Amino acid sequence: MFLRYTTVFFAAAMLLEGCQTIEHRNQEVRIPVNGTETKLVSTVFYPKGEGPFPVAILNHGTPSSGSKRAQMGKWLKAEPINALVGRGFAVMVPMRRGFGATGGRYSGSIGSCKNPDFYNGSLRAAENIVAAINHAKTLPSIDPSRVLLVGQSAGSIASLAAASVEPNSVRAVANFSGGRGSGRSSSTPGVPCYPERMAEAIGNYAKGITVPVLWYYAENDTYFSPPVVRDWFESFQRNGGRGELIIQPPFGNDGHFVLTNPGGAKHWGPALDRFLAANGFQVQ
Repeated sequence: MFLRYTTVFFAAAMLLEGCQTIEHRNQEVRIPVNGTETKLVSTVFYPKGEGPFPVAILNHGTPSSGSKRAQMGKWLKAEPINALVGRGFAVMVPMRRGFGATGGRYSGSIGSCKNPDFYNGSLRAAENIVAAINHAKTLPSIDPSRVLLVGQSAGSIASLAAASVEPNSVRAVANFSGGRGSGRSSSTPGVPCYPERMAEAIGNYAKGITVPVLWYYAENDTYFSPPVVRDWFESFQRNGGRGELIIQPPFGNDGHFVLTNPGGAKHWGPALDRFLAANGFQVQ
């Protein structure tokens, strides 16, 4: 189903945090999600030319409170958007249900950290990403055979969940700082609640993921520390997942935001380029 959209060309650009700008033509689309009346507010950015372009679905994280989720707007982060468009990707940024410009009922909750349900919470979040994938493939300038999922934090875990249920729609996944059960909810920085349950959920997703996954983290991630991440990656591999884990040296004040904060692409860009080239994406 193709819905009405608007196309906007930026002259000076959209100002974002850190005085970064996005200077790419874009369109806003509203994406239906099966079984709901909510339409996801999504922005698609395009490289120069007519395409068809590979598409990166860029998936945001999950703030700790409903008020913070409501304040997310359209989550237009210049660092990854510019880096991906510069590599020849169209970039779709969907706001999931319960977040920012989309609003509506928040469906991706894991419940309380006293008894979290990571597996089903992220599967519900993945319904939004699957809807975005299917809509992106209907856009005339998109190559439907070259879909890359890129996630930040909880958006990475939702991307893994989406790849597990849509194995024929995705060519690769890039997981940046992925996890749930924020480390700041426990007394020890970097140690989330019930990390073994997160490992189990990741292992279950891995059984359905047929594409390679890049796992990219920083040593000073205050949400998910290297020992926790290594356990999760081992569960991923043990259950049939294919991929590479990279834990870079400390980045800024909190490496959890290496994907989105200014200067991050200088660190993760080369690793992403190698990953893309090895998995059928031509990097500009």
